[in-house]
Amino acid sequence: MHNNNIRKIVIVGGGTAGWMAAAALSKVLRGSAQIELVESDAIGTVGVGEATIPQIQVFNKMLGLDEDEFLRKTRGTFKLGIQFVDWGREGDSYIHAFGEVGKDMEGIPFYHYWLKEHLAGGSQDIGEYTLTALAALQGRFMRSINAGNSPLSNITYAFHFDAGLYAQLLREYAEQRGVIRTEGKVVQVALQSDSGFIESVTLDDGRAIEGDLFIDCSGFRGLLIGEALGVGYEDWRHWLPCDRAWAVPCEGDEHPLPYTRSTAHGAGWQWRIPLQHRIGNGHVFSSRFMGEDTAREILLNNLDGKPLGEPKLLRFTTGKRNAFWHKNCVALGLASGFMEPLESTSIHLVQSAIARLLSLFPDRHFDSVDIDEYNRQTHFEMDRIRDFLILHYCATARDDSDFWNYCRTMDIPDTLQQKLDHFRANGRIVRANNELFNELSWMEVMLGQGITPRGYHPLVDAMPQEMFAGRMREIKSVVERSVQAMPSHREFIAQHCA
Repeated sequence: MHNNNIRKIVIVGGGTAGWMAAAALSKVLRGSAQIELVESDAIGTVGVGEATIPQIQVFNKMLGLDEDEFLRKTRGTFKLGIQFVDWGREGDSYIHAFGEVGKDMEGIPFYHYWLKEHLAGGSQDIGEYTLTALAALQGRFMRSINAGNSPLSNITYAFHFDAGLYAQLLREYAEQRGVIRTEGKVVQVALQSDSGFIESVTLDDGRAIEGDLFIDCSGFRGLLIGEALGVGYEDWRHWLPCDRAWAVPCEGDEHPLPYTRSTAHGAGWQWRIPLQHRIGNGHVFSSRFMGEDTAREILLNNLDGKPLGEPKLLRFTTGKRNAFWHKNCVALGLASGFMEPLESTSIHLVQSAIARLLSLFPDRHFDSVDIDEYNRQTHFEMDRIRDFLILHYCATARDDSDFWNYCRTMDIPDTLQQKLDHFRANGRIVRANNELFNELSWMEVMLGQGITPRGYHPLVDAMPQEMFAGRMREIKSVVERSVQAMPSHREFIAQHCA
């Protein structure tokens, strides 16, 4: 039987996306196909993807990375969630915490019991029942232990790390498994005359690199997917109006917080990502509502330490490609689309795209059914993440600037409106298929942004009041005691991965 397997994969562009692809493919293909990555040291990477969500652990485990060694090499810290400051109203804050919230009872999600308590004038913050939210605010962290029916047995976390150091770690990993790195700048892309497939890329020194499968990790430019193959781009700035970001690291402190912070400003928001050696900062803003110089000044005036360089300006258009896999080219990372790092999804989108490519991995026939399914799944994932990000902007009471007035009153996608209507009515959240953010994430952000349902699950009232009150006290007490048993984030890092 004729072997029609992929023989050569060419990855155009390095950075986090390129080296994640190279590492994963080299691990899975085990040398059965040649992998060559082309990148130029003269072309900088965006390198702001320093905060992650818990799914990154799946990727690292697939590669077989030792977690402590990975954190040492990337100067990483742990992350229990994201704190949102001044989003619903100025002066408000809440945490979108990872993992379990309270304890489900009688087959009904815990937050419905909390809603009953809240609507009766009780607890004002569901974070009081959430291990990771309380631990984050107290600067505590530990990994899960075998503690029986305790919250300490199931601690969900992600990481903050230096994206440049992560790419370097993955490069070493990939090169050890046979990936060839070629230094050079792509100046021309040759297409096959009959099929329109990419045949080769030509570098500035004249070398032509041929391949069967091309992976575009060339950043916002989309050198292969956009410029060469002409795949268009869907602009989402009418829903996500921010289109600029100033980024600058600053000096850190000795007690890195185990959470990301997002602080809303007059025409956007500022990120704060604590690493072992510095703090990553950026101000994401809309150029329609704020000038670049003003945005830069706001960032520099809101740092926790001395800046470690000049702020770098990034210009972007939120949105997605009309197709992510076209002919023999798959776009990853910024080449496939961009959503601001409000919920730390940038690196995850690279990870999920790689997993999807591996599950639908082609031979040299490049069957259209595989390509169509890849694009269908990717469109669904990006659209649902888009809705989750829009939620932060549209569900606000802020009316202190033209930007917030626009966000509060803008039209939103029907898919998001359905979720809002359902939650406002009875606290229920309906997820479709395998969308990324789960029921608890939607609930935490909706409540945090000031949306209070009119009711809760009717079966909650089947529990006798005395039993209900006793269980709520017990759950809160268990969570509080569990947090007290955790060491400080600083102590845990010092012991395991400094």
